[in-house]
Amino acid sequence: MRIRLPLFPLALLLASLASYADQVIEEIVARVDNQIITRSEYLRSEEELRKEAQQQDPANAERIVADRDKDVLRDLIDQQLLLEKGKELGITGDTDLVKKLDQMRKDMNLETMEDLEKAAQGQGVSFEDFKQNLRNQIITQQVIGREVGSRITIGKDEEEKFYQEHQSELDQPEMVRMSEILVSTEKKADDKRDEAAILAAAQDKANHLLEEIKKGAKFEDVAKKNSDGPTAAQGGDLGEFKRGTLAKELEDKTFAMKPGEVSDVIRTKQGFIILKVTEHTEAGVPPLNKMESRIQDALYMQKLQPALREYLTKLREDAFIDIKDGYVDTGASPNETKPIETAAKDDKAKPLKKKKKLGLF
Repeated sequence: MRIRLPLFPLALLLASLASYADQVIEEIVARVDNQIITRSEYLRSEEELRKEAQQQDPANAERIVADRDKDVLRDLIDQQLLLEKGKELGITGDTDLVKKLDQMRKDMNLETMEDLEKAAQGQGVSFEDFKQNLRNQIITQQVIGREVGSRITIGKDEEEKFYQEHQSELDQPEMVRMSEILVSTEKKADDKRDEAAILAAAQDKANHLLEEIKKGAKFEDVAKKNSDGPTAAQGGDLGEFKRGTLAKELEDKTFAMKPGEVSDVIRTKQGFIILKVTEHTEAGVPPLNKMESRIQDALYMQKLQPALREYLTKLREDAFIDIKDGYVDTGASPNETKPIETAAKDDKAKPLKKKKKLGLF
């Protein structure tokens, strides 16, 4: 006797098929131990590469993409290997993630973390995805620093050699680094005072702040607490200025100052400012002892890249990596564990259920 199955309405059947289709994951490009890299992640990394190249050098963006596109899968595998190593080392990135997010909030002059989340969503960015990507960066950087960077040594003879060989690159114009405290004279909507009263009050406040600094208050602390400028959170730091880039009145005043000196109150279009020269660099090639930190950073980066590639090659040899046909890992080692062919073929035949987002890129 034949059993008759109930007939489903067409709309319900289509809905069921759509639901099932949504549960089938897209193509898997690579497996790294128990984790996977999907085609959508691969394509997203390619798109990020194109955006970065366009921002970096619009005229040569296509050439940059062509040069670096072959390494997209390598970089995805690199990050997965480093994240796995981070788990093994017990690195979570939790504390640094909170600090970085809070610093971003301050830099954007936002009151709460909810405001930061709304700002991200306003840019069409998933805040959870953003946090996960930031956490991944923190973990990979800490693994690299602990496992690779800590083993790099730089000798005094190397510093001397670099200094002698890069004289033309070390040559620099005269510059000053400055910090500011701004007392704004912009009238607010609810301010009933006339322009003269606003100017007088702002000047009085600026003079009072200058007196505090002269009596021993730290310039950076006064700036953080009282400055109306966008640099308040950074203690008023404005960065470096080459000679010839400032208005003549400000240049004449600041380039005559020594590091640590603070200016009088100066009237500007934005309000009243107090300036502090934190560094004053003379034109020419600075002496070696003044460039030591920069030279060490340059030598560190020179040594880091090959050391990191060697470390990642070793991680590959200790991992199980399976690459789909048609894709290439340019960082592959000939000593990697090879996948079992039959298992890979059987795997391709099975529909895979959608997993939770892994946070890979």
